[in-house]
Amino acid sequence: MDEIDAPIPLSAVQHAVYCLRQAALIHLERLWRENLFTAEGRVLHDNVDEAGERRRGDVRSVHAMALSCRRLGMAGVADLVEFRSENGVETPFPVEFKRGKPKLHRADEAQLCAQALCLEEMTGRSVPQGALFYAQTKRRQIVEFNGELRRVTEEALMRLREIFASGQTPPPHFRAQTCRACSLLELCQPKAAGRSARAWRDREIAALLAEGDEA
Repeated sequence: MDEIDAPIPLSAVQHAVYCLRQAALIHLERLWRENLFTAEGRVLHDNVDEAGERRRGDVRSVHAMALSCRRLGMAGVADLVEFRSENGVETPFPVEFKRGKPKLHRADEAQLCAQALCLEEMTGRSVPQGALFYAQTKRRQIVEFNGELRRVTEEALMRLREIFASGQTPPPHFRAQTCRACSLLELCQPKAAGRSARAWRDREIAALLAEGDEA
């Protein structure tokens, strides 16, 4: 695309791979409810998202680096990008900080891959690897940006673009493994009929107000 009118947030890629409905609730309907997991993640990012740059040996580290990709229409901020110099040429290496430990799904990896795609467009350099740092294990997990992960990431972006263009939130589908850990479980109502969590919430509020008027 020639210009980015409304770039997709990099964080939305993670949400979309985890659950398209969750992504729409957060980024389309603007709904959010914090739980223990999201609170821990917010505190972690508050501690690492202070912008700044430093150099140690052949590595230049940039914290809270603004990223964008015009081709895919996305933008956001990387927790950390290490620029590793070899023969005078710097190769970007994105690092994303996460709470907990490595997951069975690929949502975290896709968010990191989206950062790599931004960096490739911005620097003109290939970005073959990055890392996810998990607070619980206090270790980095190296992520290879192979063809499969790039496909998953770009497909998530394509689906997000379609959802934003249509303005329609995908219908709920209950999946125990993902739904029970989701902070939006009560707002989403995955076992109930209906497409919009906001509409469900508005109906509940209206019903409570009506009960108050009758009392």
